[in-house]
Amino acid sequence: MSGLKKGFTLIELLVVIGVLAVLLTIVLVAINPGRQFAQANNTKRRSDVSALLNAIHQYSADNKGALPGNLGTLTAGTTYSISDGAANADICTAIMPTYISSLPTDPSLNTQPITSCTTYATGYQVIYGSATDPTNRRVTIIAPSADLTVEPAGTTAISVTR
Repeated sequence: MSGLKKGFTLIELLVVIGVLAVLLTIVLVAINPGRQFAQANNTKRRSDVSALLNAIHQYSADNKGALPGNLGTLTAGTTYSISDGAANADICTAIMPTYISSLPTDPSLNTQPITSCTTYATGYQVIYGSATDPTNRRVTIIAPSADLTVEPAGTTAISVTR
């Protein structure tokens, strides 16, 4: 019977495809690209929050304790957006470019860092002082829209206070 062709049967091919599909599924579950992107975004938020807080403190150190922009005139203990306008913490012109080269933006905004102070919104927030303790001069920068739950607090906000 020299006329028979050698090759794989349909069953053999289906088994191999099934095994490869199972292995691919296991690899995708182990890698979890969605979680990896979320962790990368949260890492950027932590870096941005620290950079903003450092810029505010450097400005304050160079200006005898004064806070940048209108931050010192806002109601203590209240959360304000870091963006342009009197109802927000408008700190851009005071800290940029001397204390920070450009204002970072939250990754959820899908925008480039801010290099112009005319109209801007960072996606970050700031709290200065405490409504109950007027001697509290601590500044907190918050990234309110973190992608994953932040441990150990169990919230979806990333914040740094100094």
